[in-house]
Amino acid sequence: MTRRDLTPPQTVGPFFHGGLLPEAMNVLVTGETAGERIRIEGCVYDGDGAPVSDALVEIWQANAAGRYRHPADRRSAPLDPAFTGFGRAGTDERGFYWLETIKPGRVPFDATRTQAPHLNVFVFARGLLDHLRTRLYFDDERTNTDDPVLRVVPQPRRPTLLAKHQTAGGRVIYRYDVVLQGDGETVFFTL
Repeated sequence: MTRRDLTPPQTVGPFFHGGLLPEAMNVLVTGETAGERIRIEGCVYDGDGAPVSDALVEIWQANAAGRYRHPADRRSAPLDPAFTGFGRAGTDERGFYWLETIKPGRVPFDATRTQAPHLNVFVFARGLLDHLRTRLYFDDERTNTDDPVLRVVPQPRRPTLLAKHQTAGGRVIYRYDVVLQGDGETVFFTL
């Protein structure tokens, strides 16, 4: 096979925003979901600080007891039948997105250490060859200092992973902006 026989690489096109969001998937909780209800909201910005109006923010998280709804998580922590731990939200013309979920519990890192509560975040946007992977930690979580993943991130870059606690109308809101490149770029992981 010669090089010319290969399909040329392409970035994610404008189709994915509508194609991956045929229905709203940004509310992960019901009245029966266990745990502290929170709202995650923020904006996705490009390298020039302009809002990205057709990005997709996807999350995967443990439940309030610290267990993932995944066959590989066979720990004894209880599953919550009213919580899948997966959601996605598109951005609007201001680059704004939001998700209603619960604050997750701690999950194991290895046999002796646990991770601070966090969300696994994936960002899809026009112009990317692949989605970006990052994490959202909670700025008011005292166990962040012991998190083995967060500890390897250089101190000056850690704030890009911390969602800022706010309250409005009696609701707990965590503000988490994603900057795709440039000044204040969010820390992204290669997994």
